[in-house]
Amino acid sequence: MRLMGRSVGLIVLVVGLAVGGYFYTRQIQEITPGGAAPTTTVDITGVRMDLLALANAERRHFATNSKYASLEELRTSGDTHLTRNNRPNFTYSAETSDNGFRIIATYSGADPNAPKRISIDETLAIKTESR
Repeated sequence: MRLMGRSVGLIVLVVGLAVGGYFYTRQIQEITPGGAAPTTTVDITGVRMDLLALANAERRHFATNSKYASLEELRTSGDTHLTRNNRPNFTYSAETSDNGFRIIATYSGADPNAPKRISIDETLAIKTESR
């Protein structure tokens, strides 16, 4: 009798772990953008934070200098503390004009489901392009 009780307990445990694993996997798939790998999702989150920081630096620079600046100018003026134009698998660039700016993160990694470009402009709208 005792052996049968342990077997039933073990079966319940295995089924519980399987169901929990299934729901965990589904949850991870739902939060990763476009089915990107979890590590890519972490990188994308960091890129979005960098883009927001750079956009705010552009706005600060414009407020004090009446013009938008390149990423290098933002660094040398002290408007941003980001010391590089990249993050793993992403490279940053900026397009500026008299009326606005657009900062672009371009993806170069191997994940086919990662967005190819993520950008932000003076409205602080983040846009994702999959091609």
